[in-house]
Amino acid sequence: MNGIINIYKEAGYTSFDVVAKLRGILREKKIGHTGTLDPAATGVLPVCVGNATKVCGLLTDKDKEYEAVLQLGLSTDTQDATGQVLQDRRELLPTLTEDCVREVIMGFIGDYEQIPPMYSALKVNGKKLCDLAREGVEVERKARLVHIFDIEITDMELPYVTMRVHCSKGTYIRTLCNDIGEQLNVGGFMKSLVRTRVSCFALEQALTLAQVEKHRDRGTLDQILMPVDEVFSEYPALCVKKEAEKRLHNGNRLTSCDLLEPFDLTRSSANARFRVYDGTGRFYGIYGWDETRGDMKSIKMFL
Repeated sequence: MNGIINIYKEAGYTSFDVVAKLRGILREKKIGHTGTLDPAATGVLPVCVGNATKVCGLLTDKDKEYEAVLQLGLSTDTQDATGQVLQDRRELLPTLTEDCVREVIMGFIGDYEQIPPMYSALKVNGKKLCDLAREGVEVERKARLVHIFDIEITDMELPYVTMRVHCSKGTYIRTLCNDIGEQLNVGGFMKSLVRTRVSCFALEQALTLAQVEKHRDRGTLDQILMPVDEVFSEYPALCVKKEAEKRLHNGNRLTSCDLLEPFDLTRSSANARFRVYDGTGRFYGIYGWDETRGDMKSIKMFL
């Protein structure tokens, strides 16, 4: 069983819980998720099965979209609704105007230096920050550059602001909510979060664990397993000749002469990527154009 399932993570489950339950449902040990979602958050969690687990890291690097509700006036130690209140500045809320709130939020679009929260799975000296935080230990965290592609405010009834956020990998929406509140001088935390998209995986097509179980019982799991190569549909597809299949199987370099149909690789950009198949249409992996060598080298193989 090889492929990717677009799971709808329900509230109360950790990403690890989802993987553990799927191992039982699919009777498959080789399963991995593609980016942690907090237990209280819901939404898209692509899960890789079999040899598709090799794509986990690549999907984690993809941009994501979220729908979040920001509550202004309160700050919590976890930066979300599960934490303890650190500051209550609700008496300052009457000073806020919707135009002011909107202006501050839109100011976060673009590159943004974000300090990861203590309650996160990031590790310092081999120990998770969240474990240190629960022990009452706070360590210095370096700011990381993230990118906010777009923020759309879909509803504003102060102190609540509902917004859609399109962001780069590594962005903490909890911290974004906290930082917006601090810039407004009233504090804020993330009241709720739904991840609506990861790469090509959208919320509308996501399946609950119960729905996956029904597909297993009906024998239709193949209908919900996305083949690995579909994740890379934006890359051109190349097929190799019969005599080049051994080199492809071994992940060796390939040239234009190895291709089944003519393709001028020399016109490729320096960071060009390709989906490479054998003559029967079997997907082998992702290759990248090496401008200095004038050939292609393997980036990731999926045998």
